[in-house]
Amino acid sequence: MRKIEKIDKLRLDHRIIASIIKPSSKVLDLGCGEGDLLEYLVKTRNIEGYGIEISESAIYRCVEKGLSVSHEDIDSGLNDYPDRFFDYVIFNQTMQQVHKPKKAIHRALRIGRQVIVGFPNFCHIYARHQMSVKGRVPITRSLPYTWYDTPNMHFLGIKDFHIFCGYEKMRIEQIYYLAKNRAIRFLPNLFAYNAIFLIAKDQTDNQ
Repeated sequence: MRKIEKIDKLRLDHRIIASIIKPSSKVLDLGCGEGDLLEYLVKTRNIEGYGIEISESAIYRCVEKGLSVSHEDIDSGLNDYPDRFFDYVIFNQTMQQVHKPKKAIHRALRIGRQVIVGFPNFCHIYARHQMSVKGRVPITRSLPYTWYDTPNMHFLGIKDFHIFCGYEKMRIEQIYYLAKNRAIRFLPNLFAYNAIFLIAKDQTDNQ
């Protein structure tokens, strides 16, 4: 696990992602929102940055920041990029919101040398408590939505993603487990609110 540099006012997951990405890389941020992370990477890592976003209002904010962002749907996009065009593809807090996450991740691995996947951990102990004791769909720090207005279509835990990577022959290169304001290592499937995986294609599968 790499040392995470302290950056004032930057979200913890963004801070970790920034610590992973090497300077002067070519980066695509899927579901980049208003471009806060992408703007930071351009300014501090000197990256060649691009974004994909479906919200028009968020795209306007990105354009105001001088970012190159296209209006696309992740589920149907990414086909026009050549293989390994990007050094990194960022898939942070977005993967669980697409219709076909497996297909989207494989597409990201085709166009990117490495993919950074960040997602909320549905198996956090507080989520389990709400389901088993209160009998309700959980609302947590990382899943702050009620059942009728959540953008999330897929719910998974850290162990689920480990298994998924094994089945799909994806190599896990780095993992970060996040609590409220720090990275943790102890029983992450219980105590981590979010997780960040750096993955790549398993090269042995191509031989």
